Amino acid sequence: MTNKNYLFTSESVSEGHPDKVCDRISDMVVDTYLKRDPVARVACETLTTTNKVVLAGEIRGPKIEKDEIISKVRNCIKDIGYDQKGFSWKTADIETFLHEQSKDIAMGVDSKDNKDEGAGDQGIMFGYACKETEDLMPAPIHFSHKILRLMARDRKNGTLKGIEPDSKSQVTMMYENGKPIKVTSVVISTQHSKNLNQEKVRELIMPYIKNSIPDSYLGDLDPKEIYINPTGQFIIGGPDGDTGLTGRKIIVDTYGGAAPHGGGAFSGKDPTKVDRSAAYAARYLAKNIVSSGISDKCLIQLAYAIGVSKPLSIFIKLGDGDDSKIEKINKIIHQNFDLSPRGIREMLRLNNPIYEITSAYGHFGRKPTDKGEFSWEKTDKANLFKL
Repeated sequence: MTNKNYLFTSESVSEGHPDKVCDRISDMVVDTYLKRDPVARVACETLTTTNKVVLAGEIRGPKIEKDEIISKVRNCIKDIGYDQKGFSWKTADIETFLHEQSKDIAMGVDSKDNKDEGAGDQGIMFGYACKETEDLMPAPIHFSHKILRLMARDRKNGTLKGIEPDSKSQVTMMYENGKPIKVTSVVISTQHSKNLNQEKVRELIMPYIKNSIPDSYLGDLDPKEIYINPTGQFIIGGPDGDTGLTGRKIIVDTYGGAAPHGGGAFSGKDPTKVDRSAAYAARYLAKNIVSSGISDKCLIQLAYAIGVSKPLSIFIKLGDGDDSKIEKINKIIHQNFDLSPRGIREMLRLNNPIYEITSAYGHFGRKPTDKGEFSWEKTDKANLFKL
């Protein structure tokens, strides 16, 4: 085996996973404030456990009554599909402890004296793109997301009966010469009603694997390498089965481990926080570079300091044999892209309330919408990078 021949695995989790319930609620809070004031500042964390939800964080923006936020939390839980004894949109105890943003942080990131505003925190952010799928995402995370997304769609429209909101997926692929050639195992763990035995659960879930992964990758996969609820029944799930917190699924949110992560979560943060906005900008750059055809993969790192408007560094890594192009790409980025926090927000129109939909099935590899959602997935700058 060489370092170009290997097995690689990525996982996804559904919108009903406890951590994803929290991400959804936190991003709902961001959108709620941005709808009222596009320059509102929000940093919202959510905790869930058995029939309880707790919100905490910092806000600078319009006054929104607790009852309105609590009502919107219930709507999130209802849409996800939870009306169970241990976690229900109707009966959950919901508390909110959102309070005013620190004046020290505000002083560091606000624009003043005709100077551009600074980053909301220090840190490093990564963006990545590769030609493994049409969406320029690594194949294992792409297929892991797709399985759960299709399951959720049919669960909600009534086609998939007896399957509950909490699910996880995992896809392992074999790579040769750095390219995915086949799937070697699939794992699906899904919450289900007490009326379903495991044979029936397997029967219900198998079509979603086959409809999500092309036959060219599934090939002669041994059925024994498809693990569905491998520990047995999965009836107690969601926040009743496990405590959830905002921001604990950052690898699921990004590239499934195929690229580095700076460590900062996205959900619950307004776009002045570079943990979110600069990660989107880095993906935008990487995707346009790969879309231009000059390399089959691209990794971008951006680094920021709190209160400083421009990135401290820009790191670029391309596919094998393409290193000679990096200097020119760096020059193109500096000449054509304003990577200050304000520049990123304006370039990608990030002050819009577009974040709740990002909270499950990945922030990347999604289709841009007319509402401005997933604007960082556009490839409208690819021509700039054609050397």
